[in-house]
Amino acid sequence: MPDKKTLIIPLLLISVGAGWLLTTLGIAPGINWVWSLGLAIVGFLAFIVGGFDKVTFVIGTFFISASCLSVLRQTGRLALDVEVPILVIVSGITLLIARMQAIPNPNWTLEPPEG
Repeated sequence: MPDKKTLIIPLLLISVGAGWLLTTLGIAPGINWVWSLGLAIVGFLAFIVGGFDKVTFVIGTFFISASCLSVLRQTGRLALDVEVPILVIVSGITLLIARMQAIPNPNWTLEPPEG
C-alpha cells in the first residue's frame, strides 16, 4: 500500500481545482476556495495521515466544520458573530465525544510493551 502522505498533493490540487472551477462557472462565486478547502483538507488529512483516534477526531472534525461554516459565511448565509460561537460549541461537543471509549487513544499515548 502506498504511503498515505503521498495523497496530500493530489488531494490539494483536486480540491483547489474543483473550487476554482465552481467559481469560474458561476456556481459558487465569491468564495475563497483556497482558504475554505484548505481548512477541509487539513481536517481530512488529520484522519488520513494520523488515523482515527481521539486527537484526530477532534482536530479533523473541527477543521471540516470550520470549512463548511466558512463557505456559509462567505456566501452570506451566516454572520461571523454566529460562526465563531458555533465553532466553540463544535469544539466542546467533539471533546465530549472524544471521551467515549469507542474512540481509541492515539498510539503515541500508549505505553510501549515491556521487553
